[in-house]
Amino acid sequence: MDWNTISHLSRDEQRDLQNKRFAAYMKHQMPYSPYYRKLFEEHGLSFHDFKTTDDLVKIPFVTKEDIAPTEEDRAKSRKFILQPDEALIKKHASKRMLMKIIGMKLLRQDPKLMLEWQYKPIHLHFTTGRSALPTPFTYSSYDIELLKESGSRLMNVIGIDRNQVAINAFPYSPHLAFWLASFALQKIMMTSLHTGGGKIMGSTKILDATERMKASLITTIPGYFYHMLRQAKEEGRNFENLKYIVFGGERVSPGLKQKAREMLAEMGAMEPQFYTTYAMTEGKTAWIQCAENTGYHTYPDLDYWEVVDDEGKRVKEGEPGELVYTGLAWHGTTVLRYRTGDITKGISYDACPHCGKTVPRIHPDIQRKTEIREFNLTKVKGELVNLNAFYPILSGMKEIEEWQVQIRKKNNDPFEVDEIVVAVAMKGATPLNAIEETLKKQIVGEAGITPIIEEQDMDALLQSMGMETELKEKRIIDLRTQS
Repeated sequence: MDWNTISHLSRDEQRDLQNKRFAAYMKHQMPYSPYYRKLFEEHGLSFHDFKTTDDLVKIPFVTKEDIAPTEEDRAKSRKFILQPDEALIKKHASKRMLMKIIGMKLLRQDPKLMLEWQYKPIHLHFTTGRSALPTPFTYSSYDIELLKESGSRLMNVIGIDRNQVAINAFPYSPHLAFWLASFALQKIMMTSLHTGGGKIMGSTKILDATERMKASLITTIPGYFYHMLRQAKEEGRNFENLKYIVFGGERVSPGLKQKAREMLAEMGAMEPQFYTTYAMTEGKTAWIQCAENTGYHTYPDLDYWEVVDDEGKRVKEGEPGELVYTGLAWHGTTVLRYRTGDITKGISYDACPHCGKTVPRIHPDIQRKTEIREFNLTKVKGELVNLNAFYPILSGMKEIEEWQVQIRKKNNDPFEVDEIVVAVAMKGATPLNAIEETLKKQIVGEAGITPIIEEQDMDALLQSMGMETELKEKRIIDLRTQS
């Protein structure tokens, strides 16, 4: 079934498609997973008993702690890779698969090649910044084709014109953002330059390419894009052809979009469209909004989403809670009922008011549980602080050019209280005292704490953020472990 058909199915048709996919996946694919074979044996579950997605609730959740390597078990994530052997294939393979194997043998062809295409890991992505050790997620040749397909769907959602030119400015690394953009642009046959980001090609050469190739699309990390725009504006660049900006890798505040829009207008790009993606390594692909505030459009034949409360119970349709992800098609590393740690305001199942697609849409306001932390800001008690609150405030202030939140111990004394310092580089000749009180009030109102505001030199701040040297800039840095 092609994407145009899938993306316009009725709710009942989608549910029927997902149930069939899920039942077949559980029966013929998941028995190849060492982790889930052991888990099902421990809980008295049978792969053949799962008929609809409602049956998912029987399966225990998986979290990052179950997958992430540790010093004691560095190969932990390998247990989540589908690993069929001859005995498992004979027991669990579909009739269609068995007939292919028999047919290849009759033609004196080695079915091992076909099985390797489907299951042998040939490509790796790693998680970044959210676990002690990077967690690898593997892709088979079959998965790479799925990655290309999902990438082409992402481009279809935003209605990209493939007869123009694209610049992939995501940093080059074994990370989902760069490779998905690369495969997606290949799949839709769009002329594209994959720069590797500032660390590889450098901002000046990326700006040269964007201008000279008259690029209409750029895929990038929001903070780095703003950094490039600042340089482009200083150099008087012409970006009149730039129409589509696809963001990934971090949160995008309305304030940053507005500042970027104003700068682009000064360089000739009068109606730029900003698109935000939601992605996670564990999901093996990304999802995008067709327009601002419409929600992330999912792929009902490739994934199933639940929203649960703190106790792990499904909430009512449209209610907020934690996103739980289940893959319905991937080989390689595969997870069921993965608790993302991401909090959404809900999932919509009606037709998108902007593009008309009927696929489930995740609300665009997603908060990470890991960004709500407890700090000892006084000697009396700990206080919960939502670090996500800093992004829209600081990115939205026109007087602030760059910023970083630094968490440290008072006087660098490990026995003292915690301090939250907002380091800012001011725009132009604007003095810090012109906005300091207003900034403090906004942060108190949104985050519930009074920070220390410090002005820093732009170059020093960019170096602290790792702009052009890190995979993505470090907006929030914990210096307590370095003291």
